[in-house]
Amino acid sequence: MNDESMKISSELWEPLEPEAKDAEKIERPSLTFFQDGWRRLKANKVAMVSMIIIAVITIGAIVIPWFWPYTYKAQNLDLANIPAVMDTYPLENGKNIYVTPQYTVVVMDSKGNLEGLAESGRKDMIGKKNYFSVDGLEICVDYSLYSEATKEYKSLEKKVDETGMVKVSDAQYLVDYFAQNGGGAEEISLTEASNILENKMTRVKVTCGGEELTEQVRLRNHTYLLGTDGLGRDLFIRIVYGARISLTVGFFAAFINFVVGVFYGAIAGYIGGELDNIMMRVIDILDSIPMTLYVILIMVVVGPGLVSIILALGLTFWVKMARIVRGQVLTLKQQEFVKAAVVTGADTKRIIIKHLIPNMMGPIMVNIAMQIPSAIFNEAFLSFVGLGISAPMASWGTLCNDALAGIYVYPYQMVFPAIAISVTILTFNLFSDGLRDAFDPKQRK
Repeated sequence: MNDESMKISSELWEPLEPEAKDAEKIERPSLTFFQDGWRRLKANKVAMVSMIIIAVITIGAIVIPWFWPYTYKAQNLDLANIPAVMDTYPLENGKNIYVTPQYTVVVMDSKGNLEGLAESGRKDMIGKKNYFSVDGLEICVDYSLYSEATKEYKSLEKKVDETGMVKVSDAQYLVDYFAQNGGGAEEISLTEASNILENKMTRVKVTCGGEELTEQVRLRNHTYLLGTDGLGRDLFIRIVYGARISLTVGFFAAFINFVVGVFYGAIAGYIGGELDNIMMRVIDILDSIPMTLYVILIMVVVGPGLVSIILALGLTFWVKMARIVRGQVLTLKQQEFVKAAVVTGADTKRIIIKHLIPNMMGPIMVNIAMQIPSAIFNEAFLSFVGLGISAPMASWGTLCNDALAGIYVYPYQMVFPAIAISVTILTFNLFSDGLRDAFDPKQRK
């Protein structure tokens, strides 16, 4: 073999380009536990929308009262029980009037800005008529038709037979109704007669200058966005203040859950033995007493209000979290990574904080997120039964309680607080599911 064949070509010694060196390199950016969880949480659109809604509710509860023209306790009895949407009668002078269930007249402009009650004139108690003056125009509210039909219905109740049927000819309002609708029934049930009275009879006849007003225009209340309650208070700002109370209670419960429940359960589960037995018996004692009884006992000492509810939640809401964490720790402390940490000399504090809690973050985050709506429900219930926030401060529970008496006449006063509770609970539930999927180490890919 000659020397020429042993020579290596100089082309083989040329350095590789940087791109060629990394052509087969497989790598991903190094992410911390929370960075990885946030990356996967962002991919969950439902959880992100829920988080945005929760942020909007929280920020709105803090910011809106700063610039809103009304406070939660400002009253205007002249404009009590005004709904968010009104069927109004337009007048020739450009104003609109709304006839309340009490047969009074509220004046507003064509955009829905309330101006107040119309100037009251004489009242014809015998003829069932109320007279008002609006910028020189005489308005008459005639509610005699409904009054007469009501009297006939009461007489029908005395004539009902054993089968619950009544004769149409026994009530003039039934005769008029079937004559107008072309019906030929001779007998109907008392329930049907009641429905015809409520839904088909004209409650009021409104006249202006002797001419009946028939045209109606539906206007949105621009003075009070969600209407007013029975004392003329702005329902919207009271719901906003209710959000403040409910979210304060919910976030406090979450804080107590994490600070007390997580570490209490982790210590009991990791150390075990006699200490675990004693700590769990303490939990059993605390959990055996209903939270309502805690609130009543605390109210005797502290008095009713937000402080009583927060103290009661602080005594009871961490118990479930402690049990969940303890169960998780009993499983995890047998894993190899915990034993490796013990061999390397890690103390109990480091093992719990650095190793056990991050690997339990899925159940912890879900339970914390679920405890917030649970605390909101508990606060609403306690306020509803009179054990929570005192008047005139508003919470969603007290708003529902206040609306209960007039739920059939003013259903919006119950609907809006109920919607606020439902939306908040739903968004927290959806967000907690997203947290579980994002921060559970077992679901990492």
